[in-house]
Amino acid sequence: MKITNYKEILPVTMDNEMVKNVAGRVLIGQEDGAPNFCMRLFEMGPEGFTPKHSHDWEHEVFVHDGNGEVFIEDKWYPLSPGSAIFVPPNVEHQFRNTTDKIFTFVCLVPPNAPEL
Repeated sequence: MKITNYKEILPVTMDNEMVKNVAGRVLIGQEDGAPNFCMRLFEMGPEGFTPKHSHDWEHEVFVHDGNGEVFIEDKWYPLSPGSAIFVPPNVEHQFRNTTDKIFTFVCLVPPNAPEL
């Protein structure tokens, strides 16, 4: 069992030509004994984005705070607090912040996916 506050977990900062102004935290993962899923939290700063990519696993995403967009199947969709997103396997996707405030979302992935 694990109970924690996400702020107690050190973030991994990602900021390069493929990923801009993103901090990720593994909230619950393999090190915690979770064999079926990894729960990650991402905080995306102003003008932040993830890479446009696809892979063999699905994502389940829940927007906690802020506003952004997700690119799925050649279209951008607006996101706001409370949005829930399912990204199927092998579908090109990308997340981006559309404001000057922090955009925070939780992402679940299966165990064969990289935790961060």
